[in-house]
Amino acid sequence: MTASTTRCTTAARTRTPRTSRMAAVAAIAVAGSMLLTACGDQTNGGGTAGTTEPGKTGSSAPLFSKLPKKYQDAGVIKVGTDAAYAPMEFEEGGKIVGIDPDIAAALGTQLGVRFQFTSGTFDGLISSLNTGRQDLVMSAMSDTKARQQGLDDKGKKVGEGVDFVDYFNSGVSLLVKKGNPHKVTSLDDLCGKKVAVQRGTIYEDTFKQQSAKCTKEKKSALTIEAFDTDAEAQTRIKSGGAVADLNDYPVAAYIAKTAGGGKDFEVAGGQTAAGPFGIAVDKQNTQLRDALKEALDAIIKNGEYAKVLEKWDVKNSAVTKATINAGK
Repeated sequence: MTASTTRCTTAARTRTPRTSRMAAVAAIAVAGSMLLTACGDQTNGGGTAGTTEPGKTGSSAPLFSKLPKKYQDAGVIKVGTDAAYAPMEFEEGGKIVGIDPDIAAALGTQLGVRFQFTSGTFDGLISSLNTGRQDLVMSAMSDTKARQQGLDDKGKKVGEGVDFVDYFNSGVSLLVKKGNPHKVTSLDDLCGKKVAVQRGTIYEDTFKQQSAKCTKEKKSALTIEAFDTDAEAQTRIKSGGAVADLNDYPVAAYIAKTAGGGKDFEVAGGQTAAGPFGIAVDKQNTQLRDALKEALDAIIKNGEYAKVLEKWDVKNSAVTKATINAGK
């Protein structure tokens, strides 16, 4: 499998638009219809907002002087996300919480500003960055050359591209119904079968690539059902309407552990093809990009980064240093 990224789209969040979430995190996996109405649209200014609170503010913070003046003056960095992707980001008690908001809070302590998260559809996040609606995108987004260069899945130029500050490593895993009734262990086992996935994600691209491979090998192609949210795809798997969903390993493992008290899903085939998640920054905003990189290195060194990963039981996804545009 190739490394990916995911997540509500359309009127919900995007790339797993991740937007609004229910209080019961386990319900995320099967609450597709509820999420669809709760998700906000990043492209039209809707969505759920959440703000991380740094321990130090203003010039007392170690790296405050590294920020562009506009953020020093505002005291806020606006972050686009798709808050429907537990444990990376999701809504709980009216706030956006998870691994990404916790890492952002630690970065905010170093930079002396608040990171204000707004949820929208995943496939609209980069455009919200390019138009200036958001300053960053932090949404379990895979760092890929295509995104860096502003290319679509066919190699067509569709935007200016973005820079990534890479902060997390994740492979991908198949999520199947509990008991794995179709005995799926790899993508090759899906030829001729129906799969469900969130629209606009790298996972959807991966399924398309696998379908082409099946055809090339003279096997039946995949039937791909794409949904606005990953929660809807999960509901399809649970009902037996599709065989497998594809997700980042931490997300798939979390869903398998929590959905239905651990009785709805399981991870099939383990984790493969690990690659970096990156904080996306407009290519013209190099000072902010470099300040984020320095702040990430600082929280790796002081142990705050490790505390976040330990809290969410994702220590195997740690990076040892910040990198820029390390994705392939």
